[in-house]
Amino acid sequence: MFKKNSLVLLSALLAACVPLPAPSEVAADEWLAVYFSDPNADGAELMQGGPDEPLAAALTAAEQTIEIAIYDLDMTNIRNALISAAQREVQVRLVIESENFTPVDLQLLLDAGIAVVGDEDPDLMHNKFAIIDRREVWTGSFNYTITDAYGNRNNLVKVESALLVENYLAEFEEMFTQGLFGSASPANTPNPQFSVNGTLVETYFSPDDGVQAHLVDLVDGARESIYFLAYSFTSDELAEALVAAKERGVEIRGVMDDTQAANSGGEFGRLTANDIEVRLDGEGGRLHHKVLIFDEAVVATGSYNFSASAENRNDENSLVIHQEQIAGEFIEDFWRIWELAEP
Repeated sequence: MFKKNSLVLLSALLAACVPLPAPSEVAADEWLAVYFSDPNADGAELMQGGPDEPLAAALTAAEQTIEIAIYDLDMTNIRNALISAAQREVQVRLVIESENFTPVDLQLLLDAGIAVVGDEDPDLMHNKFAIIDRREVWTGSFNYTITDAYGNRNNLVKVESALLVENYLAEFEEMFTQGLFGSASPANTPNPQFSVNGTLVETYFSPDDGVQAHLVDLVDGARESIYFLAYSFTSDELAEALVAAKERGVEIRGVMDDTQAANSGGEFGRLTANDIEVRLDGEGGRLHHKVLIFDEAVVATGSYNFSASAENRNDENSLVIHQEQIAGEFIEDFWRIWELAEP
């Protein structure tokens, strides 16, 4: 007969074998939104109507805190929104890629009382995210620059989620407070998978969370279609997974940035040699997206290029959203770019 202590130990062991359910939360109906930059959009030539505008409005409305990790920032409206927030006593903190900020731009932020930490690292602090009032996260491929807003093709995703804020705030504090960048960053994302209003969301940071393996798993799980938009694509593992998906009958189409496709180690040739339809962006500027769309129901986006540098060295963030509505908006942008790309 089991003793009481033995029963307690057995119960603990059985509990350890059962995976805990992913956390979930309920949010407002408008918890998720996506914005795209399009050099051909109405107003783009006048630098109006880009993804910077809703972000600047959200920063202007901030009441308590703003945390930003950004690779590049040269937009006056974004900078002024941050300075204005600091002047009304909102706590504003920035992590930046040191090489991209001139002394003049940096001094404007510092003079406003904004706390700024640079990576001071040979690898890139390539993140592009903002946390506003510990209520919402803004992320995607969009740097806060005129070129990314009106000359390149990008996406900016807004997610209102306390669980996602917890993830991004943990990553931010590693960099800002602890000075941990790149390979020094620990694998400690609090909620790698969770749900909001029934929508599954995944969050991964690079290089600590092994983003590539998660993307390969998504490719391996696709059954009908995979569409992708890629600035830099040099990942052998991801390319191999796409080729295998093609061989099992998955429809695969992609558009790559024409200035990057011919780079050493690029996967354009491998993909096209395996009868995967890949076009080169022909609109001018950069196709700066880092997007995969699976079965018209799941979207992976973020700052993470499909490259060894993004996987192993740079600070990056990736977001996977399992929702047909948001996937539909990305598909619409995909087809717009596809039709203008060179066959």
